[in-house]
Amino acid sequence: QPHGWGWEQMTTVVSRTIRAIPHRDAPAAWQLIVDLLTHSRQSAARAELMSVAGICASIIADQGPKFAPIVVTCDGPRSRIYCIYHDDAIDGSDANEEAFGFYPLKGDWAVSLPCHSDDLDWVLASLKKQSARITARDVEAGISTEEAKAAAAESLVLDPKGVLGS
Repeated sequence: QPHGWGWEQMTTVVSRTIRAIPHRDAPAAWQLIVDLLTHSRQSAARAELMSVAGICASIIADQGPKFAPIVVTCDGPRSRIYCIYHDDAIDGSDANEEAFGFYPLKGDWAVSLPCHSDDLDWVLASLKKQSARITARDVEAGISTEEAKAAAAESLVLDPKGVLGS
């Protein structure tokens, strides 16, 4: 930490854009997301993510992650995963399906899925039966207030006095 710069902890956000329907079906899109999050290695996290594959495929098929991301938090950078559909999925020029340069499920991880309000109750109830780490939120609500506050608290703050030497 540079002396006098007023740096505070900063949250890095990394995003990926996955080609969904019709390029690949919803279960295959979820499989790719799981592969990216787990670096394709067998683990308890991978098993937990695959335990909700049907629910997640339903959310992807309903285009929840088209405008609101799947948000993954961990002891490292925050990850946001979007899906593209229709002609955009076929073209693929806006896709970024490259592996993360870090392990997105390091430490205390959680996944928040964007879900249409009509399905939110059953999705939440179904997810709760399988995992405490994987939850859903209303696609219209965005990221929860607690997540937004945490992100704001961890964002970069620059002290101009430190920069100017005042």
